[in-house]
Amino acid sequence: MADVDKAFAGAIPAIYDRYLGPLLFEPYARDMARRLAGMEGRILETAAGTGIVTRALVQTLPASVELVATDLNQPMLDHAAKKLDAPQVTWQQANALSLPFESAGFDALVCQFGVMFFPDKSAGFAEARRVLKPGGRFLFSVWDRIEDNEIAGVVSAAVAAAFPDDPPGFMARTPHGYHDTGRIRDELQGAGFSDIGIETVTLRSRAETPADPATGFCQGTPMRLEIEARDASRLDEVTNLAAQAVARHFADGPIDGKIQAHVITAVA
Repeated sequence: MADVDKAFAGAIPAIYDRYLGPLLFEPYARDMARRLAGMEGRILETAAGTGIVTRALVQTLPASVELVATDLNQPMLDHAAKKLDAPQVTWQQANALSLPFESAGFDALVCQFGVMFFPDKSAGFAEARRVLKPGGRFLFSVWDRIEDNEIAGVVSAAVAAAFPDDPPGFMARTPHGYHDTGRIRDELQGAGFSDIGIETVTLRSRAETPADPATGFCQGTPMRLEIEARDASRLDEVTNLAAQAVARHFADGPIDGKIQAHVITAVA
């Protein structure tokens, strides 16, 4: 994986949260929080990003639950902390492949759409199992193929067409690059997890205008850095081209597209 795929800094966190939060992540965050309803004890969140799942968990779980929210990128956590004031939440920068926590210290570990960014998935799973108590729950999600995610597919194709000699490949390569459920199951078993459940969850993604997803993907993800590396002066132009592609595919107004992900549960 290219280093650019893990770069969430500068203007990216705020744009990511504003445009992609409602479009992609909040629907699955509510689903994930629902799956942990009634949970007690201590929960670790990895790849917390701008705190979208963190906020859903605070709204759903008892106030007695201790939640430690971590991310590799400090700028993402800084943005998240500004949006949530909850005494039960601790924010901490951490690498999910080398967690700075004691073994068997958490009752559950949650990771929404972060595993795809792990350069070594097996190492990430092994760390998850290490920090979970025996019988602890591991709950995470990954995007399905880009072909099963309409809006992301349209934007990615439009950006690629803008650079035909060197098309950016971030979207298919990383966010939508870890969808083989057989591989996921094998790697979880290899890390020592049992009772593995994999559910494919299809939801709808909605935005007020075609410009919203175009701005979110082109300027609020590492795809922005791919565009700027090719020609920084074209960022707004390429964003507009993506918005036009979304409008052609859906409508020049509120849009509604299919999103699909795998939600995985496992027991330590």
